[in-house]
Amino acid sequence: MALMTAAQYIESLRKLNTKVYMFGERIENWVDHPMIRPSINCVAMTYALAQDPQYAELMTVKSHLTGKTINRFANIHQSAEDLKNKVKMQRLLGQKTASCFQRCVGMDAFNAVYSTTFEIDEKYGTKYHENFKQFLEMVQEEDLTVDGAMTDPKGDRSKAPHGQEDPDLFVRIKERRADGIVVRGAKCHQTGSVNSHWHIVMPTMAMGPDDKDYAVSFACPSDADGLFMIYGRQSCDTRKLEDGADIDLGNRKFGGQEALVVFDDVFIPNEYIFMEGEYDFAGMLVERFAGFHRQSYGGCKVGVGDVVIGAAALAAEYNGVEKASAVKDKLIEMTHLNETLYSCGMACSCEGKPTKCGSYMIDLLLANVCKQNVTRFPYEIVRLAEDVAGGLMVTMPSQKDFDAETVVGKNGETIGDFCNKFFVGNGSCSTEDRMRVMRFLENICLGSAAVGYRTESMHGAGSPQAQRVMIARQGDLQGKKELAKRISGIK
Repeated sequence: MALMTAAQYIESLRKLNTKVYMFGERIENWVDHPMIRPSINCVAMTYALAQDPQYAELMTVKSHLTGKTINRFANIHQSAEDLKNKVKMQRLLGQKTASCFQRCVGMDAFNAVYSTTFEIDEKYGTKYHENFKQFLEMVQEEDLTVDGAMTDPKGDRSKAPHGQEDPDLFVRIKERRADGIVVRGAKCHQTGSVNSHWHIVMPTMAMGPDDKDYAVSFACPSDADGLFMIYGRQSCDTRKLEDGADIDLGNRKFGGQEALVVFDDVFIPNEYIFMEGEYDFAGMLVERFAGFHRQSYGGCKVGVGDVVIGAAALAAEYNGVEKASAVKDKLIEMTHLNETLYSCGMACSCEGKPTKCGSYMIDLLLANVCKQNVTRFPYEIVRLAEDVAGGLMVTMPSQKDFDAETVVGKNGETIGDFCNKFFVGNGSCSTEDRMRVMRFLENICLGSAAVGYRTESMHGAGSPQAQRVMIARQGDLQGKKELAKRISGIK
C-alpha cells in the first residue's frame, strides 16, 4: 500500500479492537465519538496532505530500506535536509489543523530506536536492530500510525524504578519466556495513543543495574490482549457533546488527545523486542528521543502559532482596532517570538550529524534550546492574543443564546436579537464571525486545544528543567573556559 488516504486511515481504525474507556465506561464506537473524532481528523490530515501533489516534497520521501515512496512520518532521517523537511512538514500541519496531529511522537521514536538498537547490537551481539528494521518496513508498507510511549507514572520521583513501593509504576518485564516477554505497567500523557495502530514503548530515564527489568523497549498493536486506554479530560471537552454548540467549540473540526495506556500483563513476541535489560543504553534512547521530540516543537507549535497570530489579527480587525499602533506592535512581537522558535527548530536540523548506523541526529544542544524557548514563547504569544482579543473571549453567551427565539424585549426582541445587537463589531463582519474568532482563541488559549499548544508547550517532550539539564551537559562549559584562558593569557 505504502500511502493510505485519509478515508482509509479512518476505516483502518474501525477494524481494530482497541479498548477505550471514558467517564468510567467503555466506548465501543470511539472512532465516531464527538470528543475523540476531532483528534482523529488531525491524524487524517497527515494522510490527506501526503496525497496532495502540492505537498508531496514535504509529506513523502523514499524509504532508505525499501526504496518505496512513504509518508515522512515513517521515515528514518538520512540527511540534514531530511531533518529540515521534517520541521517544515510539522509547521504546515500545525497551520492546517491548529492542533496536535499526533504522529510526531512515533516518528521521533522510530529515529531514536533505530540508531540506539544498532549500538546495542554492536556491543552485545543482539538482534534488536534487525527486529526494528523489519517492524519499520511493515509500518512503512502499511502506512501505520504509531504512538511513541516513553512517560511512566513514576510514583515517588525520589526513587528509582526498582525502589518504588508498587513495582508497576514503571513499565517492566514481569516474565521472560522462550518466545517473548510479558510486560506490566502504564504509560501516561500518551498523545494520539487511541488513534494509533501500534505503540513503541521506551524507558523513561537513564537506569542502573538494579533496573534491568525496566530497561525495555518493544512494539505492540493497540488492540493487544491486556492493553487498554483511559481517555484524558480536557478543559471544555464536553462542549463537543452538546447540540447546537458549533460556534462554542472554537476549533470544531480538529483537536488533540491524551490517554493513560495500561499494560496489564501484555505478551510481546521476541521479534518486537528492541531492548531487554540493556540498562546502560536506556539513557541513550531517552536522550535521543527527547532530542528529536524537542526539535519537533520548533515546527508543530510554530504552525499553530501562525494560526493564533492570524486569529488575533482578525479579532483586532473585527474589534475595529487593527490600525492602533499598540495592537500592531503586539502582532509584531507575536510574529517575532514564533519565528524565533522556528529558527531554533531549523538550526538544530541544519547542524545534524550522522550516527554510527548512518541515520541523522539533530544537534542536541540546539534542540534543547529550541524546546526551552517553547516552554516560554507560546505563553507570551497566548497572553498577547488574549490582550488583543479582549475580555469577550471568555464572557460571551453561548451559541444557543444567539440562536434563541425566546421573546424578552418590550418591542418583541428575542434573546438572540439582543446578543446579535450588542456583540456587533466594526461592521466589516457579521456578529457570528466575530463570535467564531473569539471562541477559537478561547479554545486555543484556554480550552481543549490548549493541550496541543499552551500546556503541551510546557510539559511535552519534557518539562523545562529537563532541557536545562541537557543544556548544561551539552554546553561545553570547560571548553568555553579554555577559550577565555587562551585569549586572556592564563596558562
